[in-house]
Amino acid sequence: MSKVLLLVLVVFYSGFPSKGISSVSTRPRAVNIGAILSFNSTIGRVAKVAIQAAVDDINSNATILNGTKLKISMLDTKLSAGFLGIIDSFLLMERETVAIIGPQYSVMAHVISHIANEMQVPLLSFAATDPTLTSLQFPYFVRTTQSDLYQMAAVAEIVDHFQWRDVIALYVDDDHGRNGIAALADKLAEKRCKISYKVPFKPDNIIREEINSALVKVALMESKVIIIHMYTSSGLEVLHQAAQSLGMMGSGYVWIATDWLSTVLDSDPSLSTSQTMNDIQGIITLRMHTPESDVKRKFISRWDKLSRKENSNQDPFGLNIFGFYAYDTVWVLASALDSFFKDGGTLSFSNDSSLNILRRDTLNLDTMGVFVNGGMLRQKVLEVNRTGLTGQMVFNPDGNLVHPSYEIINVIGTGIRRIGYWSETSGLHTGEDPNRYNSSDGLYGVIWPGQTVFSSNGRNLRIGVPLRISYREFVSRIEGTEMFGGYCIDVFTAALNLLPYPVPYMFIPFGDGKTNPLNSDLLHMITIGAFDAVVGDITITTNRTKIVDFTQPYIESGLVVVAPIKKLKSSAWAFLSPFSPMMWFVTGMFFLVVGAVVWILERRVNDDFRGPARRQFVTIIWFSFSTLFFAQREKTVSTLGRLVLIIWLFVVLILNSSYIASLTSILTVEQLSSPVKGIESLVISNDRIGFLRGSFAENYLTEELNIHRSRLVPLNSPSEYEKALKDGPANGGVTAIIDERAYMELFLATRCEYSIVGQEFTKMGWGFAFPRDSPLAIDMSTAILKLSENGDLQRIHDKWLTRSACSSEGAKQGIDRLELKSFWGLFLLSGIACFIALLCYVARMAYRFSRHSNTNLDHSSQSSRLRSFLSFVNEREEEVKYRPKRRRKEKCSCRKVVHEGGSLDDSTVSVHIENNATAQD
Repeated sequence: MSKVLLLVLVVFYSGFPSKGISSVSTRPRAVNIGAILSFNSTIGRVAKVAIQAAVDDINSNATILNGTKLKISMLDTKLSAGFLGIIDSFLLMERETVAIIGPQYSVMAHVISHIANEMQVPLLSFAATDPTLTSLQFPYFVRTTQSDLYQMAAVAEIVDHFQWRDVIALYVDDDHGRNGIAALADKLAEKRCKISYKVPFKPDNIIREEINSALVKVALMESKVIIIHMYTSSGLEVLHQAAQSLGMMGSGYVWIATDWLSTVLDSDPSLSTSQTMNDIQGIITLRMHTPESDVKRKFISRWDKLSRKENSNQDPFGLNIFGFYAYDTVWVLASALDSFFKDGGTLSFSNDSSLNILRRDTLNLDTMGVFVNGGMLRQKVLEVNRTGLTGQMVFNPDGNLVHPSYEIINVIGTGIRRIGYWSETSGLHTGEDPNRYNSSDGLYGVIWPGQTVFSSNGRNLRIGVPLRISYREFVSRIEGTEMFGGYCIDVFTAALNLLPYPVPYMFIPFGDGKTNPLNSDLLHMITIGAFDAVVGDITITTNRTKIVDFTQPYIESGLVVVAPIKKLKSSAWAFLSPFSPMMWFVTGMFFLVVGAVVWILERRVNDDFRGPARRQFVTIIWFSFSTLFFAQREKTVSTLGRLVLIIWLFVVLILNSSYIASLTSILTVEQLSSPVKGIESLVISNDRIGFLRGSFAENYLTEELNIHRSRLVPLNSPSEYEKALKDGPANGGVTAIIDERAYMELFLATRCEYSIVGQEFTKMGWGFAFPRDSPLAIDMSTAILKLSENGDLQRIHDKWLTRSACSSEGAKQGIDRLELKSFWGLFLLSGIACFIALLCYVARMAYRFSRHSNTNLDHSSQSSRLRSFLSFVNEREEEVKYRPKRRRKEKCSCRKVVHEGGSLDDSTVSVHIENNATAQD
């Protein structure tokens, strides 16, 4: 390439005496323009479509050039940044080209600018950003994009913003890279910063070993702030090696990439889902700013169709910033040509006799002509003032666009986030208009590689803290200082200390100090970028999670009902309180039932259960209730009776223990009473309810529980709570207060005449708030869990929220009576035992009755058999055993009488037997 360049320069410097001049009419039918691009590059393939679209739009509108058509010749340099571009420029000069759009690479622009100077052909480049191109050496070079001089000024201001003193520069070692880094060094010097180490890379064909070798040296440097100014392919490879091989994308490193990175992110939609995104997390990059407009939005909507038309066999590609500038470049040239023709300019070309020595060359360089009015066209280009896709296109005398501005972008997750702007007039700021100084200085919070967080002022994370006037145990400013203390503050600082990386921060009070600030307003400050986080008593609700991210809750605090209470006085009948009336009734019935069952089972074999009817009734009653104290005197001798009694005594033991425990509690623990039983009783009543002003409780009560808003009374402080409860609804006060448990426990700590009634009816918690998708929220959640596991969270709670003696007296609301449902299993067990015992006893008696009964009963009636069975059951066991012997003796006696005195009839024998039996009894 150097030999060809030398040859060209020798020819040009020998002069170009004219052999003749060819010219065309003032308004020709067509004008030849050229474009030198690399069609397969990230910028070139987008620019090719944009340039062709601009030519088509201009040619389709006859009013722009008054019928003159633009005839574009686009030549592909095949990714070459040197020789092929020179050849293409020669080819364009042979075609009497009046202007060249491009070239795309700064290296090529340096060479072709020499040719453009000699041929007096304006060179309009939309992508060559080398600052040295706009020098007196290249008068025909016009930059229709923004110079790297301004981009490096923005980078230097970012470095100074975060107060870094030295940086490391990685760059491609060609005109583009060297001159860009030289401009950066100058701008850093103005900020009293410096480049401590430079790492050049080959422009092309860079190998992995060279990258690793260079990055190893970088990793050993003291500075961890790295500026990377390269081309797309080599830049991504360097970042990949830094991330995957050397771990240089972790915490502690800062990477700032120039606009090459934003260009590839905009151009390749598939990049967001590829592994490459993992390699560039946390990097800051820059992108030339173009204001929003209708023409820009319309062109963006056309882009998909345009790109598919040009590359029907390939996947569609995104529209990057250089595509906008390429489109506007054609329009700038069209506007300049129109003004050129209006002022009488003609397309005249003169042949140069000095090129005759190259006549036999296949390039036909002797056919190249000098554009006679090229200087006039160049001046018309510099005088253009129009609004395009990229905004106002106005040039300064050096051929650079005025009012340069850049967007500062942070790569996060699968996308990018704008964290601010830089402009030549306003510097770094976070407003919506880069060129107007009407917004805050600095940047929004930056997430660096390794998820290290710095705030927008470059030094500290801005933490919003509510300036409370009540419940200062949670958050309060320490008197006479700018420091804050309290439960929430201690939890936050303890969690920060557990993070694996340092997070500098500062607390910023929010509120007027006269009323408690609204939490919704405090969270809104995060969404507008005023705060980087909020620490305080912030309840996590569904609506709030839609605008910010919360950490893991560090305290549970659902809504509760607080109402006045009265102490219940002990009565003479307090001993009846442990059991409910139904419990007393069932227990008494079972005493009688068990006594009767034991009497039945013991009557035949136990003399203690025999005797006159009155005595037996008293025995049943006494035996039943004496088991309550295990003091029964009667012994049980039957197996079934002992089984029933043993199960019943177990039941009595449980009943007795439960009764004693409940009665002890009733007589020793103070009992409280309140007309309000909980949230359910409040919902169905019409009583007035108090709540904390600004709390989410208001919306919850009206929207979820359908309580009419007229019943709700907003209150501001614990003293207002107390006064409203004392006054009551009859005197303009409230029946109850609804607030979060954490507040109410502090409120009740010194106010024993009030208490929480009913159950907590919401399950919520407090958390620290961060911007959406903040990695710090995740890390802080992990830290809070660690605090909970190691016990520090409880220790902090005890330090600030320890209950006083009033709230820990153990007072009990109402009387907790023992219900039948708690003991029905025991009663069922005893009942089954009684039933089975009776069933076995009846079966046994029926069997024995059938064996010992008289055979004459077989012919008797059913009533007679029943009477005989009951009589049999009522007899003692001994009588039944010896009855067969007596019957045999009686029969023998009858036979003897008959033998001695003659025959006896049946009636006489029967009477005789009965008389004998009576005598024996």
